[in-house]
Amino acid sequence: MTRSGASQPVFLRTWLVWTAGFFAFPLAGVAGTAAAGRVDGPMAALLGGLVAGLVLGAGQALVSRRRLDPRRWIPATGIGMGAGLLLGASAVGYGTSLGELALMGAITGVVLGVAQALALPRQVHLRWAWAAAMPVLWALGWTVTTLGGISVDNQFTIFGAYGAVTFSALSGLLLHYLLPYRGTTDPTEAVAPVVAKA
Repeated sequence: MTRSGASQPVFLRTWLVWTAGFFAFPLAGVAGTAAAGRVDGPMAALLGGLVAGLVLGAGQALVSRRRLDPRRWIPATGIGMGAGLLLGASAVGYGTSLGELALMGAITGVVLGVAQALALPRQVHLRWAWAAAMPVLWALGWTVTTLGGISVDNQFTIFGAYGAVTFSALSGLLLHYLLPYRGTTDPTEAVAPVVAKA
């Protein structure tokens, strides 16, 4: 069996575990809403985003198979979501139309993406690919959720299950490219993909 063939089951298991982590999104939404209520003002956006981000970051760190250091990833996700949702929701006047939520998601993703990129292990050389992808994926998450008929007019802190599955599946592919699972138990030892010698 080739090295590539042997690595495929590992990739699939790792990707499926990360994708299954979409369950962290509804939990983050419940926590954010419990802490701040509807996202209808600056403080609600900041606090709700912060709390939702902390829960989401914990969930992502848990399903990353130790590729992400929770000491860095969780606070980065909380701060990024809090600041990002504050800017994004304010920019669209806390509106909930498809276009407004997509724009809010993109702005949230800009701030969140930078924060999370900085929290990736130092050995990841293409960390800014993560930052560049987050605005697109976060906007897509809100778009899929809205088109799926979720009651987004309730001004949630984070998109629902439809968007969460979409986001998790796609971001899992990117995470594998940037930070493939190598069985390490220390997130600081994870490295970016290495090109095999001919």
